[in-house]
Amino acid sequence: MKNEMFCTKNAVSATVKAARWMSRHRAMIILAIATALAFVTFLADCSNGGAMLAMAAIVIPGAEGGKHVVDGPLTTDVTREEAPGMLLNEVDREITKIRPMATPVDQLSRQAGSKHAKSMIVDYYNVDTKPTTAKAARFLDEDDNDENNDGTRRILFTDNDQIFDVSDTILVQGVKGYEDDGETLSANDLELYVLERNGAGNGIVVKAVNGKTINGVAGCVPSIAQNSVLIRMGRAASELDVMSPQFEALPQKAQNFCQIFKMQIEQSTLQRLQNKEVGWSLTDQEEAAVYDMRLGMEKSFLFGRKGRVWDPVKKEMIMFTGGIWYQAGQQFDYTNFTSERIVEMMRTAFTGNAGSKRKVLIGGSGLISALNKQDYTKVITAGESVAKWGIDFTELRSKFGTLYVLMSEVFDECGRADDGLIIDPEYMQKYSHVPFTAESLNLKASGVRNVDATVLTEASCLVLRYPKAHVRIVKTD
Repeated sequence: MKNEMFCTKNAVSATVKAARWMSRHRAMIILAIATALAFVTFLADCSNGGAMLAMAAIVIPGAEGGKHVVDGPLTTDVTREEAPGMLLNEVDREITKIRPMATPVDQLSRQAGSKHAKSMIVDYYNVDTKPTTAKAARFLDEDDNDENNDGTRRILFTDNDQIFDVSDTILVQGVKGYEDDGETLSANDLELYVLERNGAGNGIVVKAVNGKTINGVAGCVPSIAQNSVLIRMGRAASELDVMSPQFEALPQKAQNFCQIFKMQIEQSTLQRLQNKEVGWSLTDQEEAAVYDMRLGMEKSFLFGRKGRVWDPVKKEMIMFTGGIWYQAGQQFDYTNFTSERIVEMMRTAFTGNAGSKRKVLIGGSGLISALNKQDYTKVITAGESVAKWGIDFTELRSKFGTLYVLMSEVFDECGRADDGLIIDPEYMQKYSHVPFTAESLNLKASGVRNVDATVLTEASCLVLRYPKAHVRIVKTD
């Protein structure tokens, strides 16, 4: 009897110890069971003639409601199935890897990052640098003096009086000044000093620094032809001047609309289960769809027309984004490219706009062909390929700055094979009301279709700040 009680006691003790051991090592036991199941599945697959694959991914519940993947790699398919929504934050980064050379504008905007827009309508402000040149709006005759004017004070009418202020100095290009005797032409251009500004359209009152002696009166303003270029230079103050006319640079308000871009991919359940000669899955369809979607967005970002249209079927207002082609503040026209015209193009792109010294030139096949046919010199040189923003560019260097050149078939498709656009990436901004997202649709549960579906969505627009830092290149007849 004692022996039986002793055996029973030992059995209970062993059972308790075993239970405690299993409790402490529960994770190891589950892992062992999962490994065994995966191994059995693997052997069964091999015995049935299947290809030898890596261990299957086993998903087991975690202690806090999470999920752990063991005995296999954590793939995007498993992640999408078991943790939908996890990959959304990385979508935009992955998008930039899909054929970036075909959509350079979209690529640049994504690499630079976007600002979140709280509305589909984006208001922003542009601040251009104050212009440095104007033109004479009328002919100024040196002999056209009245009784109240001895010729030393003259009203000069310009096409942009607002850029000049009191104490500014002006260099009149192409009009020679005079030596101290007032009769001998100088090697220097005529320089003027601004005494007053009468207001827009009423001209500015000027006095000559190196003027002409007329009828015994020294320092008269000589004749200035219409359309003479007036270059605004530094201000000149007197010894007792403490203050100077205020410099103003008011930002100009501009607006663009975010456009909702969408693309949907579907694959039926039978199509997914069907054996295929070529491995073509929903993921492959997604990549092709993203490429097609980016091509469409590229065209809208470049040549889209800002506007709104009422859809009578959907009974909603559809918004369309405005392209950056029309936002560029300068235009360079050419008939045929020569080395001289290329120098002028570089000059237009890099001077008078306070922009960067490295910009991007995106053009159609005709423009790129014309540039490639040139014999470059020490002044303009075609450099080696350079990789920037995930794109392979060709460098075009000059004393003014460097252009990263790339051919874009979007220009050809939009009928602008001979045109191009010089962009300063520092002053191109993307606004996203809805960032690029990929969302799985459960059409099976809703009873719509027996398919796996993914919808890609983005609501965004592009804007150019400092418009004069960007230049349209247009071929004229």
